[in-house]
Amino acid sequence: MEKNTISQDQIRDRFSKAMSRMYQQEVPQYSTLLQIVKDTNADYLRQHPETFSHQVKDSELNRLDVERHGAIRLGTAEELATMRALFAVMGMSPVGYYDLSAAGVPVHSTAFRPISEAALRINPFRVFTSLLRLELIDNPDLREKARQILAARDIFSPRVRELIAVNQQHGGLTDAQADEFVAEALKTFRWHSDALVSLYTYNALLEHHRLIADVVSFKGPHINHLTPRTLDIDQVQRKMPEYGISPKEVIEGPPRRKVPILLRQTSFKALSEKITFTDSAEGQHTARFGEIEQRGLALTPQGRALYDKLLLEASGSDTSKDNDAHQRHFEAVFSAFPDDIESLRKQGLGYFRYALKDGATLAAAQRTSDTLDELIKQGKVSVTPIVYEDFLPVSAAGIFQSNLGSDKGAVSSGNPNQAAFEQALGAAVINEFSLYQAIEQASLNAIFNPTS
Repeated sequence: MEKNTISQDQIRDRFSKAMSRMYQQEVPQYSTLLQIVKDTNADYLRQHPETFSHQVKDSELNRLDVERHGAIRLGTAEELATMRALFAVMGMSPVGYYDLSAAGVPVHSTAFRPISEAALRINPFRVFTSLLRLELIDNPDLREKARQILAARDIFSPRVRELIAVNQQHGGLTDAQADEFVAEALKTFRWHSDALVSLYTYNALLEHHRLIADVVSFKGPHINHLTPRTLDIDQVQRKMPEYGISPKEVIEGPPRRKVPILLRQTSFKALSEKITFTDSAEGQHTARFGEIEQRGLALTPQGRALYDKLLLEASGSDTSKDNDAHQRHFEAVFSAFPDDIESLRKQGLGYFRYALKDGATLAAAQRTSDTLDELIKQGKVSVTPIVYEDFLPVSAAGIFQSNLGSDKGAVSSGNPNQAAFEQALGAAVINEFSLYQAIEQASLNAIFNPTS
């Protein structure tokens, strides 16, 4: 890396903040959403001052303030491979594989995000990135038409391609190049009201599936939501109507808990935006929306298996129109999932960060991992849940469906095809469980093998 380059974390931080400013201009209710989340988080921290320990409070508050996730939908393997190179400039790697076709959404996806603890503390910006599965379009003529449209477009500016190449050649960008990169990269994510297709073609794509029309009809993969993180999503859900925002009927994900797990999210209805077609006809396109998330404990494979089992059981009853009833039903089913840190830890259901408390010292005989439980009992070692940084496939599909309209969906269900996705990506996706395990193990090493 050349000496005058700046860190990937700085570029990611600049980009995510610029993206937020752009989205506030494009989707005015997003600004209102940010204010609701800011007020809710402040209220929560006043009521629960112990939420963050004093050692990490400043960094956690900074993270909470800047934290966002976005979502885009791409049309071709070339677009996905170039997007991987674009996100690499910002220190974001592809983590996890998600097959949404099982829920009737013709895409598969990954999440580009920072992976080191240090990078996550600075800015955990993440983008859920989906690739359209053209093979799931049942109509061969429409499938070929979509392929031709996508093959003819270039969603990246010539200059951003040049800057991606500079980054690869020199191991980074200078301060001035980074500012130019942010400005050029934003062009890819911006809303374009001029469509690439005629009204007739748009309606044909729309009839087949709303998401196909959203991916194929436009000059670029406009950012379709930008999600702030709240500490109390139930309060946000209650507050939104007071600000003239109509939330979706229920909060997606696990129920309310003392120890939150994985990810809970809600959203408000999509914006209808004016578009002009290639035949000069005008119309409205509905795809972009507001979303809020609350993040909890990252679960181990064993914890995830229990979560999936209980989710399947809870989904047997339809409470999709009444959030209070939905939460009560899910809380009853999920009573089988332990809801205190010690039980979660001892049963191996979640990942935790361990640290020696201020002033605590260990004798040589205590520096062995089989003394961990005793050290926790003695109050020498603290236990903190590791935050889940990824996504829930069922929730992602549910959010897509609720905002695109579930009445349009003439696609075959498909099957997971991680190999095809990775071939398009040009790299293997990172297994998210390995990242959480590494964070937990590093924290244990710092206690028991501090010189290693």
